[in-house]
Amino acid sequence: MVRPAAGGSAILFPRENVTTHGKRGQSRATFERRPVMSTAAHIPDASPPSNKALRILFTDDVPELRDITRISLGREGHLVDCAADGDEALAKIIADPSRYDVLITDHHMPRMDGLTLVRGVRALPFPGKIIVFTSSLTAEVEAGYRSLNVDHIVTKPVPPSVFRELLHNL
Repeated sequence: MVRPAAGGSAILFPRENVTTHGKRGQSRATFERRPVMSTAAHIPDASPPSNKALRILFTDDVPELRDITRISLGREGHLVDCAADGDEALAKIIADPSRYDVLITDHHMPRMDGLTLVRGVRALPFPGKIIVFTSSLTAEVEAGYRSLNVDHIVTKPVPPSVFRELLHNL
């Protein structure tokens, strides 16, 4: 069911073929109010927030992916901090190794890749879980991650529901 958004919000839409003239001869359009409709009930991946709020550091060099992840996981009740590359992520973890419950990292990033980041994190007293979330890995790089005991390796793209379940089961 499509329903009006909370608070009875509305958007103003121009009326078809209606033009009026002001005192100085300028034309102006008239508008009608139409309620804003919420379709959240129709989003297939919509689900109630997780009972377990996690403090997540999400590391990826794609700004749009960082934004989407922050919003998506934030809606699940998680606290999401982001880093643009491994160097920035490692600096955040060095500053406070117990600040995050989960590190999610891409592999292919400028300045410091994910494998180098994980090596650095494993040298610290980081108590959290590590998830590698990447588009592709060579067998050699995957073996490197496995030797560092990462908790999960997830290949992009992955449906949000799978990602939510993975975090819920950590």
